[in-house]
Amino acid sequence: MRKYFFLLLLAAGTAHATPFADGNPENGKKLIDKYDCNSCHKGKMGGDGSAIYTRPDRIVTGADVLIDRMEQCSGAVGKNLATQEKLDLAAYLNQTYYHFK
Repeated sequence: MRKYFFLLLLAAGTAHATPFADGNPENGKKLIDKYDCNSCHKGKMGGDGSAIYTRPDRIVTGADVLIDRMEQCSGAVGKNLATQEKLDLAAYLNQTYYHFK
């Protein structure tokens, strides 16, 4: 239920020009490093962890899918991301790789 409430808040916030406008991309980059996200991605991608974001068959195909995927990934490594952390990570990933509008 909390996930759907978060997605509803996210949808309400995307009335701005860019999704995740309330996120801080600079902090999102720090969180990628803090949680060492690329350690898992490197194993899946054969070395270049950031390639997971740009591969042709990527799972993340929209802003709504990005939040869901981050929750799955963080759960897999035993992290419980705060709402602001999710927004910050999503803002960084969107600005750097996805460019969802």
